[in-house]
Amino acid sequence: MKRHVMKMALFGLTLVGIVASNALAAPTAAQYGTVINLSGKQRMLSQKMSKEVMLVALDVEAKKNLANLKKTAALFDRTLKGLRDGDKGLRLPNTTEPKILKQLDRTEKQWVGFKKTIDQILTEGKTSKELTLEVAKKNLPLLSNMNRCVKLYEKDAKKSGLKANPDLARTLNLSGIQRMRIQKMSKEFFLIAYGENIEANRFDLRSTIKLFDRTLKGLRDGDEQLGLPGTKEEHIRGQLAIVKDLWSDFQPQVEKAITQDKVDEEAIKVIARLNLPLLKEMNKAVGMYEKLAAK
Repeated sequence: MKRHVMKMALFGLTLVGIVASNALAAPTAAQYGTVINLSGKQRMLSQKMSKEVMLVALDVEAKKNLANLKKTAALFDRTLKGLRDGDKGLRLPNTTEPKILKQLDRTEKQWVGFKKTIDQILTEGKTSKELTLEVAKKNLPLLSNMNRCVKLYEKDAKKSGLKANPDLARTLNLSGIQRMRIQKMSKEFFLIAYGENIEANRFDLRSTIKLFDRTLKGLRDGDEQLGLPGTKEEHIRGQLAIVKDLWSDFQPQVEKAITQDKVDEEAIKVIARLNLPLLKEMNKAVGMYEKLAAK
């Protein structure tokens, strides 16, 4: 009887050990692809919300952009929770790495303050100058903290799930950050059009344009300083070519906020129209890199 009890106890301990081991197991390569993609997408969503607030402030399809803002904020909130606790619908595993959890805590604190402002705009169905400037002030700390999360996920992926191809983790991160830059450029353009801190936003816009252009070239052909090996897969190169074509239309339009004394109403409408197709095609490229990680 004692021997039987001991066997059962040992079996129970073994089972607990297996469960604990599985719970703490690092994500697979495919899961890391999703994690880096969606954590990276959060950076874009922070800027997309800010851009949508600016469009409401400029009275460009205000009702439509308030509806878009509501959806963007809900997706940011769900994804942030999913990165921590897992989300089957988003294909996100839960995070167990202590350093990343600590950084997610910092990001969540920033999000609480940012979300409060967004919720007020949504409740009132409009924005004021005060609320618009609050968003302009709060969005960059949120972006910065979310970016730190992505870098930690990238580092974790390189030593774990994507250790066989660490360059792919970097490529996923930097292709993902391109989505953010499209929305950041648009936001900066609209802040200039709004008359807010014009010279500072022109400086930031120049930098964002330069980084987008260099990274797009690096994704295709490689850039040693950026840590990009270049892309050999023809289907991804083809998608990057589509992005390049759209970028060639978008770039001279967004640069008008730098080169011209005043941004007119027509230029605002053009950027409002062109930014989303460029974002959509860049997002397709990121999805291709994510699928590559799963192989």
